[in-house]
Amino acid sequence: MSESKPPPIHRRAQSVPDLRALETFVVVCDASSMVMAAERLGLSQSAVSQSIKSLEEDLGLQLMDRDVRPARPTHAGRVLHQAAATLLSQAHAAMGQVRAAARMELAEIRLGCVDSFAATVGPPLIRAMAGKARQFRMWSGLTPALAEQMRGRELDMVICTDTGMQDPRVLQRLLFSESWVAVYPKDHAVSMPTSLRDLSMSAGSLPLIRYSQRSVIGQQIERYLRHVGVHAERCYEFDATDPLLSLVASGLGWALTTPLCLWQSRHYLDDVTVVPLPLARLGQRHFFLLSRDGEWSGLDDDVVRVTREVIRHNTAPAIRARIPALPDSALSCPDEEIT
Repeated sequence: MSESKPPPIHRRAQSVPDLRALETFVVVCDASSMVMAAERLGLSQSAVSQSIKSLEEDLGLQLMDRDVRPARPTHAGRVLHQAAATLLSQAHAAMGQVRAAARMELAEIRLGCVDSFAATVGPPLIRAMAGKARQFRMWSGLTPALAEQMRGRELDMVICTDTGMQDPRVLQRLLFSESWVAVYPKDHAVSMPTSLRDLSMSAGSLPLIRYSQRSVIGQQIERYLRHVGVHAERCYEFDATDPLLSLVASGLGWALTTPLCLWQSRHYLDDVTVVPLPLARLGQRHFFLLSRDGEWSGLDDDVVRVTREVIRHNTAPAIRARIPALPDSALSCPDEEIT
């Protein structure tokens, strides 16, 4: 009587079996039972059996001897079992290395901030975040340059004012808002304008000292001035607050700025008069956090929450103590909390 042979297995186009199928095969061999293997894998017995059959078809080899009960691996099956166990161990080790590398990358955050934020809110933010990441590296600059660095992945997160960024992969969340204020020389007689058109009248013959159009704050203030109908000759323009306020403090002009910019250059506060302005459309600038969706495991949420806490409990009270004329609305955070 001739020995019965198993039906031939037709070879598919050569391909590398997926790791899930190899893992199923290894568990079947280790458990010595399709039923027990199915329980360990959380699969049905038929799903386990089909996975083994598909693996056999992929390799063109019979891996399990089904003429015995329970089924046992063939010689080819025993070779595959040993090779697959080693391969799976290496795959798990590789995934562990990837996760460890991702955690290391997460621990080093490159944060870009506009200058006024970096100089005022930046230090307490970095101190508060010290326990949440191994290292925060902070860069400062103008919003357009920071947004470009964000696009090029030179920065991981950016805190800025108005980016115009339309990338759907980048989240843009409001951190806080601040209102424009007028600043005059200390010895210049001025009262709070009842109408925004009174700004120029309050300044008298003093020229308007501007932020340059290279900066977002300069562009925003120009839109605001056009909106309220204030037209002033262009005389002096600066990218930064320090030289702008130095001219105001010297009696050479007046300016529009914000509470955060004033706090950045607070060594000039004794030499200027700060006047809050009536509420108006375009009368505020808003700070946002830009971060890539799904990349930071909630660390970007921490930056939002901590920034708002610093503004509410540190920066805003300090500014109001030094400039009592400022209303609470001059520097405010949204009501919603990050949980």
